[in-house]
Amino acid sequence: MTDFVALSRDRLLNHRARGLDLNGWTPAAVLILLYPKAGSDHILFTVRSNRVEHHKGQISFPGGAVHAADADLAITALRETYEEVGVATDAVEVLGRLDDMVTISNFRVTPFVGVLHGGPQEFVPSPVEVAEVLEIPIAHLLDSANVVAERHERNGQMLQGIAYVYEGHRIWGATARMLTEYLDLLRGSLDPATRKERGV
Repeated sequence: MTDFVALSRDRLLNHRARGLDLNGWTPAAVLILLYPKAGSDHILFTVRSNRVEHHKGQISFPGGAVHAADADLAITALRETYEEVGVATDAVEVLGRLDDMVTISNFRVTPFVGVLHGGPQEFVPSPVEVAEVLEIPIAHLLDSANVVAERHERNGQMLQGIAYVYEGHRIWGATARMLTEYLDLLRGSLDPATRKERGV
């Protein structure tokens, strides 16, 4: 069985993420949180509540906008993860970051990859921000049988992408694009020569 945490650590060691210098976009950060459960490595996702301002009901990684008191973007991702699901910041080891990405809600998002230490974790979802916590095995996400074509309309244009399915849930949009970059990194198929700035 593949140790995806060790593989992530190795692949991120020399990975050079691309930043986007965008005026007028709100900086934000999310955490792709890895942890072992029942003998396999998982990623934590949240289903956003209908009480949040943006992306109601969608599946996302824990994260949010930068606060003035945040020392850096990694702190933003860790703080938001604590606020949303109760994971203590000192229980997470940040392994690295992925490319910046922009969203239709005018955020410039920096994804970080981290591993949860300290044994089994009981997540405590925020009743305001999180409707449900999803714990999805990485092996499930790497299986092409769980990937489907995704089309949506924006400004009169039909855009093509992919979505990931898990027990009746559908991961799409910016979260799917961030997840794809991470999974491509694991596969070793993320070619720096062909990477493009990831847009909406």
